[in-house]
Amino acid sequence: MAKKLSYTLFQTKQGWMGILASPAGILAVTLPQTTRQQAFALLGEPAKQAVSSPDTFSDTTRRFQDYYSGKKTTFPDKLDFSDATPFRKQVWQAAQQIPHGETRSYGWLAKQIGKPQAARAVGQALGKNPFLIVVPCHRVIAGDGTLGGFGCGLPAKRQLLALEKAKQ
Repeated sequence: MAKKLSYTLFQTKQGWMGILASPAGILAVTLPQTTRQQAFALLGEPAKQAVSSPDTFSDTTRRFQDYYSGKKTTFPDKLDFSDATPFRKQVWQAAQQIPHGETRSYGWLAKQIGKPQAARAVGQALGKNPFLIVVPCHRVIAGDGTLGGFGCGLPAKRQLLALEKAKQ
């Protein structure tokens, strides 16, 4: 049985974003894009079967707009982890605990989930994070203080960290 999916596309000061969700919670979030079409495409194949439902996401979209307007914002939204491996779910939930405007290392996150030798695996799990900003994988850096990786590119990671530092 297929999931009943809904989505919304909306504008922030940085561009068009998209959110895809099931009744269980958010499945995917895009970073801001130049066009509405780009944001929709980044939601992936499942979005093609989803119904546009802006009202469903009004509170979440407002918080993203606040976030990109320079306001300190939290994202307590319910997430649908049904497609995640248990390890990824554990990593993503632990990453949600990193405070706004702060960073932690991959090694720190590995310790938080009880797998202190799994820093590289933590990085790989973060690279698969579909809940961008809600699960703040951009706040995870290398143990030596360098940025490490980011699936959306290091310039985007730098921009998100700078945005959050400015809000402190």
